[in-house]
Amino acid sequence: MVERFCQPLLLVEDSDEDYETFKRILRRSCDVELSLIRCCDGDEALDFLYRRRAYADRSSSDMPAMIVLDLNLPGTDGRDVLAQIKQDETLCMIPVVVMTTSSNPKDIRDCYRAGTNSYILKPTNINQLKESIRSLIDYWFKVAVSPATM
Repeated sequence: MVERFCQPLLLVEDSDEDYETFKRILRRSCDVELSLIRCCDGDEALDFLYRRRAYADRSSSDMPAMIVLDLNLPGTDGRDVLAQIKQDETLCMIPVVVMTTSSNPKDIRDCYRAGTNSYILKPTNINQLKESIRSLIDYWFKVAVSPATM
């Protein structure tokens, strides 16, 4: 599913509720125009990134400027998706932000070792979640210089 806002952001999230909340926060609280692309599991995300199966006809111009990745996904989980992205020469420059409920120190260490650009715990409080998403978007799309903008 693609919602048009402008720059592409890939959200890999299996929870419909978390997806809808993320989308609503983007629309209401963020002033950066983004094209929100959702993949519901790790396999779909890899298909999207590698232009396979349902995404075979997709243009290479809609490669995401950033990926927000949940860890606990059905099928190929977020840890494996992160590892594949960061080991691939054509994908490794895309910033990947892990946004998950897992506060397990091993997950945090493993994700940074695998190359995540940031690790964010999903706040349970909606106001904290709004602030986390707003800060994330502002930093990656207003402050940081990304290869996607060059």
